[in-house]
Amino acid sequence: MCTVQRIRAAYRRFVSFCPLCVPFALVQEVTATSRHYVDRLFDPDPQKVLQGVIDMKNAVIGNNKQKANLIVLGAVPRLLYLLQQSSSSLELRTECSVVLGSLAMGTENNIKSLVDCHIIPALLQGLLCPDLIFIEACLRCLRTVFISPVTPVQLLYTDPTVIPHLMSLLSRSQRTQEYITQIFSHCCKTPEHQTVLFNHGAIQNIAPLLISPSYKVRMQALKCFSVLAYENTQVSMTLVNVLVDGELLSQVFVRMMQRDQPIEMQLTAAKCLTYMCRAGAIKTDDSCIVLKTLPCLVRMCSKEHLLEERVEGAETLAYLMEPDVELQRIASTTDHLVAMLADYFKYPSSVSAITDIKRLDHDLKHAHELRQAAFKLYASLGSNDEDIRKKITETENMMDRIVSGLSESSIKVRLAAVRCLHSLSRSVQQLRTSFHDHAVWKPLMKLLQNAPDEVLVMASSTLCNLLLEFSPSKEPILESGVIELLCSLTQSDSPALRVNGIWALMNMAFQADQKVKVEIVRCLGTEQLFRLLSDPDTNVLMKTLGLLRNLLSTRPHIDQIMSSHGKQIMQAVTLILEAEHSIEVKEQTLCILANIGDGNTAKDLIMTNDDMLQKIKYYMGHSNVKLQLAATFCISNLIWNEEDGKGSGSQGSQERQDKLREMGFVDILHKLTQAPDSSLSDRAKTAMQQYLA
Repeated sequence: MCTVQRIRAAYRRFVSFCPLCVPFALVQEVTATSRHYVDRLFDPDPQKVLQGVIDMKNAVIGNNKQKANLIVLGAVPRLLYLLQQSSSSLELRTECSVVLGSLAMGTENNIKSLVDCHIIPALLQGLLCPDLIFIEACLRCLRTVFISPVTPVQLLYTDPTVIPHLMSLLSRSQRTQEYITQIFSHCCKTPEHQTVLFNHGAIQNIAPLLISPSYKVRMQALKCFSVLAYENTQVSMTLVNVLVDGELLSQVFVRMMQRDQPIEMQLTAAKCLTYMCRAGAIKTDDSCIVLKTLPCLVRMCSKEHLLEERVEGAETLAYLMEPDVELQRIASTTDHLVAMLADYFKYPSSVSAITDIKRLDHDLKHAHELRQAAFKLYASLGSNDEDIRKKITETENMMDRIVSGLSESSIKVRLAAVRCLHSLSRSVQQLRTSFHDHAVWKPLMKLLQNAPDEVLVMASSTLCNLLLEFSPSKEPILESGVIELLCSLTQSDSPALRVNGIWALMNMAFQADQKVKVEIVRCLGTEQLFRLLSDPDTNVLMKTLGLLRNLLSTRPHIDQIMSSHGKQIMQAVTLILEAEHSIEVKEQTLCILANIGDGNTAKDLIMTNDDMLQKIKYYMGHSNVKLQLAATFCISNLIWNEEDGKGSGSQGSQERQDKLREMGFVDILHKLTQAPDSSLSDRAKTAMQQYLA
């Protein structure tokens, strides 16, 4: 066996046992022709190797089976070897990168094989070569690899010298500008990536490309800015002051949104301005938002646009106006947007409307994305304004569509539908009418039984609104056995789910029958209740205090709960008042004490606890009026004359008044009657009248 044959045989043995180079999924029938192409890569004659690579390039164009065969036979390691050898001619190295780029245009499995064979470090190393044609070939291949969803984008940031070198290559040619900006836009996925690119001068280096004579360069530069600005205040604040050829960058984006520009450019420019606005760099009432960006995005929602354009337009518009009620009002009256979105649920409306069969097949597979986008936009539109919510619910079959959306197979559609329902559930009128008429609580309860956390958070948040005392849905939900479900949510690792679980229980307990309150306490359990009172999340603590306050309302309920759990509740109240908590937390805790003080027998738990009385006294003299008012309300309940209908404890009102007088409460009340805050002075005067009665 000659030397060349021995090398080939050894190489094939290496490839056969290399799991990186031969993924199981790629193993296919290997043809003699494919083997011939690989054999030529090992020829000792460099010219024959070059010709072999060129022939391989022509053979793989548009032929995925041939690409897979060559990968299985080990073409990739050999091509990378030739590409990295300084002894290889520039022409050969360039052709190798072209073939590798062609292999990367095959299936995702092809990309995985290339990445596993370390194609990215090899190509990045190739960028150090001074030859422009070779650099462009390497960049083109890198671009193809990085735009694949299976490529780990972090590989671009592993070597800290790569990003600055790519920045330096931007000036070499229009091709380097196009490929590098496309790589950046696909590999900028996290705030950390944004920071790296920002710190290496991405804005200064890419901004001039927005006025490039090449449309492809302008488009990729624009996409770069959209990913850099997304939820990034630092980048957005910098962008707003950038000048491009003497013109503010925001005005460049406005020009790119003009109707005579390609739709892709209009949309991406609108996204840039949207992200800058959401980051606080542009005010929501700025003319470039109100008169340019918003109308452009509404325009994208019309049915003459492609499905993906309508989806992107609707989702970007939803994000733009999400926090701003004025933008929501403007959008709702622009181009009949609310009615226009109804068409999203009918797409494609007829086969004849789409003559391209491939396009029809694509749209049928992706029609759910339109429904998702419509729900998102409806949710954003209706998040604040009552008239807009009414307009949405009166849109043809809207509530039926939401109910259907809650049980769709796509998790994203279900999430968007429940988000829309949550937005509409903020309306008292809709809770009393549309929500009741369509029994939306039934599919909502079903959704809560088995869903990912993000859906559970939104669904349970909606349920909180359906459990408000004026909601007709409250009773049937109670009868469905929801208490156990909500109690289980309070044990979740997710703070948002714990908040929603306890919030819903709080709403349920408001003015509830004693039977419901007893069931809540039984199902939740005292251990869990007091665990929630020490929860590190302030929102959970506040809602738990709210629940406790609602449970301790009306005297029979107060006395019953305090007779069973009084000791633990008083301990929890003591701990909260002694710990470092916000004013709001302590105010709510003092209000619970005031409720306890309103009980017939429960008030004795305060009156026999001198330490607690001293705490109330301290808060009556606090610098914060809210705490003073809550503490004074508590004392007012304790000293109330039972002859006036406030009931009596085992201690008579006279005994309680005498004890509180001895402890100095009357002097404090007298001072508070002169308080500058009218609510506080009035409350103190009312309490003082009990001593005069």
